[in-house]
Amino acid sequence: MSLSLQYCNVTVNDMDESLAFYRDALGFEVRNDVSSGEFRWVTLGSASPSDVELVLSEPHAGRSQADGDALQELLTKGVLQQLIFRTDDVDAAFEKVRATGAEVLQEPIDQPWGPRDCAFRDPSGSMVRISQAPKA
Repeated sequence: MSLSLQYCNVTVNDMDESLAFYRDALGFEVRNDVSSGEFRWVTLGSASPSDVELVLSEPHAGRSQADGDALQELLTKGVLQQLIFRTDDVDAAFEKVRATGAEVLQEPIDQPWGPRDCAFRDPSGSMVRISQAPKA
């Protein structure tokens, strides 16, 4: 039996602003853009069809008012998910994302535990890290 992660949900405040970050800055492609009443969700994937897809949705989409409010509060505080992506060239990825005006949290550095990585905030405040495996 094999098991793999198919989707990772990312809660966002502004769908269009977040879509621009994940599509234009990080290079994901839109796979699905679905409206449901006053809300919508967008599924993004990388060029490789076997990779995990991201599903962007707003705090109140498909949730009760109370649950959406609670999720919105956590999102506003910046304490929700942290996404960590892998690349073969973290310095090039850093420059590409920084050129879009994304908030830089950490420039590329070699971590004592091995990888070289950098960090940004997405438009909704979630931390996005980009990591490169150490050279052998």
